[in-house]
Amino acid sequence: MSAAGPLKDVAVAAERSGFDGFALSEHPVPGARWLDAGGHQTFDPFVALGFVAAATERIRLLTYLAVAPYRNPSLLAKSAATLDKLSGGRLIPGIGTGYQKSEFHALGVDFDERNVLFDEALDVLPQHWSGKPFSYQGSHFSARDVMARPVPVQDPIPIWIGGNSKLSRRRVANRAQGWMPMSGGGELSSTARTPELGTYSALAETISEIRESAVAAGRLDPIDVVYSYSGAGIEDPTTDVDRHWEAFAALEKAGVTWILVSSFTDGLPATTEFLESFGTTYLS
Repeated sequence: MSAAGPLKDVAVAAERSGFDGFALSEHPVPGARWLDAGGHQTFDPFVALGFVAAATERIRLLTYLAVAPYRNPSLLAKSAATLDKLSGGRLIPGIGTGYQKSEFHALGVDFDERNVLFDEALDVLPQHWSGKPFSYQGSHFSARDVMARPVPVQDPIPIWIGGNSKLSRRRVANRAQGWMPMSGGGELSSTARTPELGTYSALAETISEIRESAVAAGRLDPIDVVYSYSGAGIEDPTTDVDRHWEAFAALEKAGVTWILVSSFTDGLPATTEFLESFGTTYLS
């Protein structure tokens, strides 16, 4: 669940209404032009989800998504391990390569290196979380016989990877526990520098390909798929209920295991009302 409003109250309402997860995105220093074109500000997802963890008991905490190349991978791993430990094992770190050039420039990260930096993060995260000594030579760092504690609760922490590209899907099949495709249509896909997702039928084929590739690579663990649903009219969950149920059923048939919905309401009362209405209609 992604929603507006005072964070604690929204998170508590989401959990009370039957949602299984709570998601926050990441834009530490977004470009003004992107904001003017409909972009958005965010909290730091790890700090904010730590606050959510303290206010809730069972809801999963998802970064949807954190941009891995923005951080040294050990700092990313430490933030994730800390949040997982303090929340009792509720973190799902969704990560991606990022797409905003202006944000990369503002953070001093080479945009053209983002894929190399992302793969380095995939290498380092599990080693950091193991609690055992490890060494790793990165593009801009050298970890020599280092060891990080405390270890997270989950073993392993499930990594979900965002993006629609063949490279992203290959990474999911080989190295991740979940896929976060971008489902916003042509304009959003162009802005985020990723291919369009296509129809539900096309989505089903892609999910099957990912899971078949994972099996071919010798992996037996399941791969989750989260789909960001923005069906027309979902702002009022009590409207066109049958149509939304049909869409949810089609997504489940396609292989989707999680559906993310966002509230674009204004203010806490309206946001809470949306959560309660959605929960009563679809989650009870």
